[in-house]
Amino acid sequence: MFRANNQTRRGILIVSQIIITQSEEYCFVVRGLVAFFTSAVYQVSTQLDQLLVLNMPKVKTNRIKYPDGWELIQPTIRELDAKMREAENDPHDGKRKCEALWPIFKIAHQKSQYIYDLYYKRNEISKELYEFCLEQGYGDRNLIAKWKKSGYERLCCLQCMQPRDHNFGTTCVCRVPKQLREAENVECVHCGCRGCASGD
Repeated sequence: MFRANNQTRRGILIVSQIIITQSEEYCFVVRGLVAFFTSAVYQVSTQLDQLLVLNMPKVKTNRIKYPDGWELIQPTIRELDAKMREAENDPHDGKRKCEALWPIFKIAHQKSQYIYDLYYKRNEISKELYEFCLEQGYGDRNLIAKWKKSGYERLCCLQCMQPRDHNFGTTCVCRVPKQLREAENVECVHCGCRGCASGD
């Protein structure tokens, strides 16, 4: 059996003390590093939170702020919207491909005409409400802009006045005045209009 002499025992004690000291130093270093990184991460996260708060966009809600006078025109607008949904869901059996869209064009024209008349002819709504209706899509801004020009007061849709959409670079047949037409009953292929010339 091996018996350690005094020198060996002393050596083992010294080595064990060195190991214990080094492990304590190591633990101390590790604790210091952990504390440093924890504080650094906390500072970075705090700065990020502050940046996010400063740069955070305004919360957008789904609530629409209706201008004054909306409650007066709302029933008519809602009724036309309901008609539009019916026209969109209406079956297209027995109709030509172009005819399926005619009721939708007609109702869109009615909505724009209603808003145009209220603002420009009857002066019953404010400019704020008029702009609100156009921004929300209740009326066609471009079509109304054409109605304000001479010769386009009764224009049915924008497509009927585009030469690029018709043969021979002209406008639609519904733009021809009634006294100049060769055929009596005319229907526009695009929107089903039977005549929207200003003199009719």
